[in-house]
Amino acid sequence: MRGLGIVELLSEHISIWDYLAKTDRPIVLYGMGDGAIKVMNALSQYGKKPDAIFASDEFVRGHKFLSYPVLKLADIEEMYEHPIILLCFAAGYDSLINKIYDLASRHELYAPDLPVIGGGLFDYQYVLDNQNDIEEVYGLLEDELSRRVLINVLNFKISGKIDYLKDITTMRDEVFENIIVPKSCDTYIDAGAYNGDTIEEILHFTGGELGRIIAFEPDKKNFKKLQRNTQSLQFVQLHYAGVWNEDSTVNFLSKAGRHSSISGKGAPIQMRSIDKVLAGDPADIMKFDVEGAEFEALLGAQDTIAEHSPRIMLSLYHRNEDIFKLPLLLKRLNPKYRFFMRHHHYIPAWETNLYASI
Repeated sequence: MRGLGIVELLSEHISIWDYLAKTDRPIVLYGMGDGAIKVMNALSQYGKKPDAIFASDEFVRGHKFLSYPVLKLADIEEMYEHPIILLCFAAGYDSLINKIYDLASRHELYAPDLPVIGGGLFDYQYVLDNQNDIEEVYGLLEDELSRRVLINVLNFKISGKIDYLKDITTMRDEVFENIIVPKSCDTYIDAGAYNGDTIEEILHFTGGELGRIIAFEPDKKNFKKLQRNTQSLQFVQLHYAGVWNEDSTVNFLSKAGRHSSISGKGAPIQMRSIDKVLAGDPADIMKFDVEGAEFEALLGAQDTIAEHSPRIMLSLYHRNEDIFKLPLLLKRLNPKYRFFMRHHHYIPAWETNLYASI
């Protein structure tokens, strides 16, 4: 590890949940749905519950959410002089992110970090419990920006303060230009292809050509979009399947969006091992964004990773442990990799990714 230990580098030691447990000020949720339910459940662990819920004006129609009337921001501002606002949804496009930062400039606002998949709270004690692994990852990071991303993401996860993300947000173009560097002859593996959005990004940098694309998508509606969006390409092989450590069948909960995932409540879906699909053929670039199954997906590609050293794009935000567990696994599979960590335009700390190349 370079210099100070990870604990000394952190500026946040008190979690957002401990702070909220001690406040007497009104706690107001911004947003409904799964995110609000997760926040409410976390608050309940600290003996707290929200005082009110509001939504963006266009979503307020006089209805209720879990017995709370859904209000407008103007209603909240009329009711409370100094509310604490908790963001309960994800924002990934400019106009909405700018709206959130504007709201944060006028009110005390936090975006509590809760795992997309799995349970547990990422607080300061969690960092202490996993300090050695986190410090090992910090020591593996190749540049100063990567190290700042890790420290800021940890501070954000503990505190919920969104300025930590604003200070490290970079454009994906920098990654494609300097780390991944797609070439028109590359074989690209897309694990969690969604609707083909990353395929489109890569083709932008290769003049619309790739040697081969092998894409996996287990959500039926997403797969249809993927088929439609890639139908003009002659070098694409699509798999209506997820990726796993072996060819098998697991239960999969389809949500017709980005957050379908493996779940005991789902229906059976085919899973493929990337090594089995490639059958010894090389790959040049691999992307893993598989909603919490990244660890198993990497194991299912371990022979290709070890033998061919493909450039890797790896999501680090679905499970609490992803930010240290996944880099350490990848380093074990191929010690030659150089690691870069980047956070792209998103609130909360989704789109925090690891990029690896040799």
